[in-house]
Amino acid sequence: MIEIRDLYKYYGDRRALGPVTAEIAKGEIIGLLGLNGAGKTTTLRILACDLLPTSGTVRVSGHDVVSAPEEVRARVGYLPDRPPLYDDMTVREYLAFAARLRRVPRTDVSRRVDEVVEQTELGDVMHQMIGTLSHGFRQRVGIAQAIVHRPAFVVLDEPISGLDPVQIVEMRELVRGLRGAHTVIVSSHILTEISETCDRIFVIDEGRIAWAGTEKELSSEFGQGMRIDVTVRGGAEERVLEALRAVDGVQSAELAPPSEPGEDVRTLRVSARGDVRDAVCRALVGADVSVLELVRRRELESMVLALLGGGESGTRRRAKRRFDERREAPAEQAAAEVPQAEGV
Repeated sequence: MIEIRDLYKYYGDRRALGPVTAEIAKGEIIGLLGLNGAGKTTTLRILACDLLPTSGTVRVSGHDVVSAPEEVRARVGYLPDRPPLYDDMTVREYLAFAARLRRVPRTDVSRRVDEVVEQTELGDVMHQMIGTLSHGFRQRVGIAQAIVHRPAFVVLDEPISGLDPVQIVEMRELVRGLRGAHTVIVSSHILTEISETCDRIFVIDEGRIAWAGTEKELSSEFGQGMRIDVTVRGGAEERVLEALRAVDGVQSAELAPPSEPGEDVRTLRVSARGDVRDAVCRALVGADVSVLELVRRRELESMVLALLGGGESGTRRRAKRRFDERREAPAEQAAAEVPQAEGV
């Protein structure tokens, strides 16, 4: 579906992206993770044919973003981090306008608008002015304009940014609903949303894909095992810790901030080599301790930080890499610069 080969983007002598090589299969949802300035938005803009690469190739359904941009744009739906909305139009008027811009046949515009209004649950606000909508509904309108022409490929840049918890859950379901009918790439700073929504993860570090695969593969490679938070009532602190540490497979058990108030209530953070949840419960009950809650912690954040070299040592490593690249940058890179494309 999407083929990326030796992709670079320079702004003057500053490398914003590259080298990037990847393939995305039809119907996949790909999550793009990385620190601020890592190159996520630059990658998305090139894939959406909103920005030309300096060198390398990007093909969407066999069409090159440089030699056949119109063919690519016809197959791509793009939601930038700031949705391109017109506040003085109603939702329905705007979606019809977006459909015509995307060359939806005039006889099909009304039907396509009705379909995306239903798909994005905009029926209650479709006659409202866009300027009166909440942030959550504006994001929905942004996704609706991105899919109104039934694109094969959908690019979503921070679709859940600024949403409240209820809106995040609704947006998660909306993005999941695009799976299969569309190939989707999603950029987000909220790692749990990438975990909940995406089939594979691309971790971008200083313009390169530092790692690609599933969350399970990432966990296996970085040896995170399983981590759980268990909240209990009763039992002396040392006796509770001793019972947990005696469970086969438990590597460590430490006190953590309590997950709920209450007398003699404490939360313990357990790290283990495998799934020890049932054994932990049996051990605590055997020690005459009441188990109030047991929650498996998602460790995507810590794994990504480990991959990117988070913290002070990671900062030093990245600074050294930038210095080395400036010192050793090939002279021919400036000659490869291509003028920026106009936005879609």
